[in-house]
Amino acid sequence: MKTNISKTTQRLRRRARIRAKISGTALKPRLSVFKSNKYISAQLINDESGVTLGTAHSKDMKGKSLLEKSVLVGKAVAELAQAKKIEHVVFDRGGFIYTGCVKAVAEGARAGGLTF
Repeated sequence: MKTNISKTTQRLRRRARIRAKISGTALKPRLSVFKSNKYISAQLINDESGVTLGTAHSKDMKGKSLLEKSVLVGKAVAELAQAKKIEHVVFDRGGFIYTGCVKAVAEGARAGGLTF
């Protein structure tokens, strides 16, 4: 019997597998990325205490395309981390494929000084 599983359900399953293996701490928080069709956002999360340390959203960025805004979101998150004296993070792609905008956020964060 053939069953149809939606893309969202498949992504949430991938996300659960990823989250089972990674976790953020105070010294090495999790850099979580969420992407929709129009926007992209990133958060620094300390999973031990359940606190969001900083966030950046593409609504606040000036750029022509979502890809350009994604790089700026990565740099903005890196600046927030630098202000809190965080140099190392764990990257959480949130079940999305590591290409395009998700990769651009990672490259922007690396350009801003974060290592992962």
